Amino acid sequence: MPHASIVVPAFNAAATLSDTLTSLSSQTYRDFEIIVVDDGSTDTTATIARRHAHSDPRIKLVQQINRGLAGARNTGIAHSLGAVVGFCDADDLWLPEKLATHVAHLDGAPDVGISYSGSNMIDVKGKPIGHAQRPRLRNVTSAHVFKRNPIGNGSAPVIRRAALQALAWCPATETRRDWVFDETFRQSEDIECWLRLCVSTDWIIEGVPGLLTEYRVNDNGLSANTTAQLASWERMVEKLRPFDPVFFDEHTPAAKAYQLRYLARRAISGGDGETANTFLTSAFGSSTAPLREEPLRTLTTWVAAKLTYRFGTAPLRIVRNLLLSTKSA
Repeated sequence: MPHASIVVPAFNAAATLSDTLTSLSSQTYRDFEIIVVDDGSTDTTATIARRHAHSDPRIKLVQQINRGLAGARNTGIAHSLGAVVGFCDADDLWLPEKLATHVAHLDGAPDVGISYSGSNMIDVKGKPIGHAQRPRLRNVTSAHVFKRNPIGNGSAPVIRRAALQALAWCPATETRRDWVFDETFRQSEDIECWLRLCVSTDWIIEGVPGLLTEYRVNDNGLSANTTAQLASWERMVEKLRPFDPVFFDEHTPAAKAYQLRYLARRAISGGDGETANTFLTSAFGSSTAPLREEPLRTLTTWVAAKLTYRFGTAPLRIVRNLLLSTKSA
């Protein structure tokens, strides 16, 4: 039985899956399996996975009708055997030492349920864009997760199975496997899971040094559905509030301000200055925490929103690059 499992959710990922699987097969820690979950793809995703499995028997392919990212991860967890489970989206990459680093971290820190790392940003061609996620690593509280999600992206964490089991439940309509990620969310499913771990269990979230994930930034759709994203985030808050009403009463205004700032940055990246300004106005109305705690990033976002609204994207290439550091920060 492998000690570690790596779950790879894949939907129409033919363009990038081969590079992802190559990076995972090249891990210096060798006692692992890779579960590729083909989530109803209509391209050659499954063919690529089978080709890699032929050369690396640790790779297993599971196919299902489309259930979304949360559903693909849940299926991968259900088919996995490892005592620790990592996740790598089918367009991202792991550095060779990533799994070994997280396994050693979890082995030496029995109270840690989720181990994560920083990430380098790459473009659609796999080239570094010169930006990175460098999250808080230690003394991570529920408030830190709520406001700034230090895990950062879905390809960063490696999670102890016992922590996943603490999160698992089986909805009345489910007949095949438990849920860890809430499949009713098509957005905010990551932060919903991490925050639920914080407010409903005693597991600790802690990071390891290094930029061990290469996270692909896709310019397409950066400003799309930001209103839906906000609605999904607000639904997450209402879902989790009963776990700790006092916590959510105290921290929701600041967390919402950070979320609105993030959505403003997405709107700026997509050239929608009007929406960006609307989100920032709402953010400052909710809380001034982002301005007090991260003044440079907040003011840069505010200036970029004003310039985008007034002049469009042409004069904003440098500022725009500064704002494209993450899909989830």
